Amino acid sequence: MPATDWPELPFTPDDVELIGRERRYDGYFALDRYHVRHRRYDGGWSAPIYREVFISADAVAVLPYDPIRDEVVMIEQFRAGPYAHSEGQRPLSSWLVEPIAGRIETNETPEGVARREPLEEAGCLLNRLVPIGAFFQSPGCISEKIHYFCALTDSSRFGGVHGCADEDEDIRVIVLGRKTALAGVQEGRIGNITLAFALLWLELNRDLLLQGD
Repeated sequence: MPATDWPELPFTPDDVELIGRERRYDGYFALDRYHVRHRRYDGGWSAPIYREVFISADAVAVLPYDPIRDEVVMIEQFRAGPYAHSEGQRPLSSWLVEPIAGRIETNETPEGVARREPLEEAGCLLNRLVPIGAFFQSPGCISEKIHYFCALTDSSRFGGVHGCADEDEDIRVIVLGRKTALAGVQEGRIGNITLAFALLWLELNRDLLLQGD
C-alpha cells in the first residue's frame, strides 16, 4: 500500500545559523550573499557555506476563467530572462504567454494586488477571486513567493493591448478556450511555469470551482 503520511520535518528555524549577510547589488531587485551553516540529517552541522540569493518582493499570479464560454484570459509580453537565455540564438521567443501577475508592494495584500493587476494589464475587473496557494518558484536562489489565484469572470470584457506607460509595459491580452490553452502546455507552446501550473490547477479543480459559483 502506498505511504499516506507525510514525514515530520526534523528541523526548526534554530537549525540555521546566520554567520554573515552582504548586499552585493541593490536596484529594482537585490542580490545578497549569505554565509550560513545548517543542521544536517545526521544531527551534525554543515560546513559554513556561501549562497547568493536574488531578493524580491512576493508576487501575485491570476488566471481569469469564464465558466460560461469555457475560456481563460492570459497575457503576452517581452521578457528579458528568455532573451538572456537565448541571446545570439533562436530557439526560444522572448515574448511569453503568462497569467496576469504583479508584485505585492508595501502595505498591499495578495488579494488587493490580484484585483489591481487585471485592471492594469488587461483593462478589466474580476468577479469572484479563488485562492490557489502560495509557492516558491526557484527556492535555490530566489526569495520570492508567488500567491496564485483563479478568478471567475466574463472573458468577453478582455482584449486589446494594455500596460502602465510609466513602467514601459506593452501587454497583449489573449483569450483562448480552456482546452486549447491546456493543450499548449502539452505541446510546448507555453514556456512559463506559472501559467502551466495555473492551467493544470484549473483542470484538476474546475468542477469544484463551478460548484462554488
